[in-house]
Amino acid sequence: MISGTVIAVCTSQEKGTEKQNVHTAVLRANWGIEGDAHAGEWHRQVSLLSRQKVREFNLLGACVTDGAFGENLLVDGIDCASLPVGTVLRCGEAVLEVTQIGKECHQACAIRQRVGTCIMPHQGIFARVLTGGTVREGDTITAEVPGEAG
Repeated sequence: MISGTVIAVCTSQEKGTEKQNVHTAVLRANWGIEGDAHAGEWHRQVSLLSRQKVREFNLLGACVTDGAFGENLLVDGIDCASLPVGTVLRCGEAVLEVTQIGKECHQACAIRQRVGTCIMPHQGIFARVLTGGTVREGDTITAEVPGEAG
């Protein structure tokens, strides 16, 4: 089992826009984060990104803040992109399952227009909510990789 920490909990009202850190959120089973534009009955209900990847991006001269890549959960201590589909994430009271690694970035992406590129297509992961609950900054997040003994 791998563990890390939730650094930011972010939401947005519209798809394709930067998210804002709201510090705490309620996740609903088979829906996502209440009040977030990406919530719904589909496989990309919650997006996650590793803080280290954002730091590396900022070292290249970008100046992005938490949520800028459209991530719902910014985490420290876990390389999100290395987790395979099927990984179970326990975060606060919620349980999620990784459903997709990366995604195609659309042309209207706010961060891509502002900075010229985006790391979410290669570094972001997506999950569906198996068990709902509250998630807060500072919560521990654990990853149970399928086939690995915990």
